Amino acid sequence: MTSHDKTSEAGAPGTSTTASQEAQGPGTSVPDEERWLVVHGRRWRRTDPSLPADVVEALTSHLGKGRSGVRAGKKAGDDERVTASRRRVGLAKAGLGERGPYWWDGPEAARLARARDALRELEVLDEHASPG
Repeated sequence: MTSHDKTSEAGAPGTSTTASQEAQGPGTSVPDEERWLVVHGRRWRRTDPSLPADVVEALTSHLGKGRSGVRAGKKAGDDERVTASRRRVGLAKAGLGERGPYWWDGPEAARLARARDALRELEVLDEHASPG
């Protein structure tokens, strides 16, 4: 999975379950293995598993385009392209549930709506993108 919501596994905010977290509701039944992916001691928020495969595929494609744009913009010294590409990355990751509110704390319908809204915004960006 992809994510830039970095927190170290040990001692990071939100890593322990407290009584107030348990009272939050929907997310309490989701085990940590489904919430986080740990790579080299860093926790990365997983993609919302309730999202349909076609939505995840489309958002992941936009995420790849955004990351590629950031790299190319940095290489070319094009700050505008870097900024626009980072916006694309942020929208895609928010749609996937990897940024913004924790997906496990919200109802499934709201999470799907957020993903579809992000996808629509990304598609509008594509429509307004200049060729090349």
